[in-house]
Amino acid sequence: MKYLKILVLLLVVSSCKKTEVKPEDNLAKAKEIHKRVMTLDTHVDINVSNFTDSINYTQKLENQVNLPNMEAGGLDVAFFIVYTGQGELNEEGYKKAYKNAMSKFEAIHKLTKEIAPDRIGLAVTSKEARDIYASGKKVAMIGVENAYPLGTDISRVKQFYDLGARYMSLSHNGHSQFCDSNTGEKDSIWLHNGVSDLGKEVIKEMNKWGMMIDVSHPSKKSMKDMIELSKAPIIASHSSARALCNHSRNLDDEQLEWMKKNGGVVQTVAFSSYVNTEKDKIYKEELNKIIKKLAEKERLELSSRAEIRKMNSSKKTNFIATYKRLSKEAKKLMKSSNTSPVNVADYVDHIDYLVEKMGIDHVGISSDFDGGGGVEGWNDASETLNVTLELVKRGYTEKQIAQLWNGNLLRVLDEVEKVAKEIQSQE
Repeated sequence: MKYLKILVLLLVVSSCKKTEVKPEDNLAKAKEIHKRVMTLDTHVDINVSNFTDSINYTQKLENQVNLPNMEAGGLDVAFFIVYTGQGELNEEGYKKAYKNAMSKFEAIHKLTKEIAPDRIGLAVTSKEARDIYASGKKVAMIGVENAYPLGTDISRVKQFYDLGARYMSLSHNGHSQFCDSNTGEKDSIWLHNGVSDLGKEVIKEMNKWGMMIDVSHPSKKSMKDMIELSKAPIIASHSSARALCNHSRNLDDEQLEWMKKNGGVVQTVAFSSYVNTEKDKIYKEELNKIIKKLAEKERLELSSRAEIRKMNSSKKTNFIATYKRLSKEAKKLMKSSNTSPVNVADYVDHIDYLVEKMGIDHVGISSDFDGGGGVEGWNDASETLNVTLELVKRGYTEKQIAQLWNGNLLRVLDEVEKVAKEIQSQE
């Protein structure tokens, strides 16, 4: 009996050793999966100054997403964003916003048609995305953040669609002519109490032409209205779980249930203050202290966000470049402290939570790179493998990782396109 117990114990120990996974094994597995899975990020901001003949995405610029970074990190598909900040709700504001939006559409088209057509192509369907990816090139897709540039001209929905836009949010930071923004939570002042009559018309047009409705910035009431009004599934292009981080840009459990029933998808965002506000705040406070000391040492004067916005283009560019350099130095010095930044593991905690609440079919991945996004370990497109690695560590299968990286979002795009064809056939 004694020897039998020893034998059983040895078998248990031997079994445990067999199931123990070494870090290098996880990395090797992640690399193989990463090669086979098409990685898609639904939210990458752009600056039109990076789309010129002399300065463009063929170069390893200081920004987070460019072709060298995408190629180094295996980021295959990027939804480049036609973003416009919220302005006055009048003709002058609409005209200025429209001009801004058109300049960003033109920049994306220039990248794929003139600057680097041999390295990246523009896709407007899931099939085109997969075909371009299969050809060995990177893929550009287009999303519109804030429908404000439409003004009151509903026909511009079709115009934006024809230019390649495959999703659009009806507001950003501030109430638009179409719906209330999540920013209304600060003062409980609402302009429409949800979606306006004009917004309802835009939703009809988006359904008709096959453009996904994005609810990442609109208010909770606006989101509820959109789900009730839309004949197709919706998306949250860059939002995380409010239960883990109580920020108005994240979605609470009730909203997650709405998204699940709607058949939509939440693209979990790697924006540090939306992942863990408190941890991010503590780290950045310490980081800013060091940046300030470094600036003083060099006799440089730091400016506030408001002051930066007032700078002319060249002065702003120089200031941002200097700040990034100081920030990089400060981060190196921070590594020896006990204060740690929000990281990939914190980010994937949100993916885990969303999968648990909604199911694997309703969760995706986004960065908000070049718009404030990024966490330690996924600070730019060159580090994209680290997200796959963290998913592998947590036991996600290759099929599930593929769903998170592209399958769920493209499934919604296909369904939205199908609804559009049905609507058009009935007219």
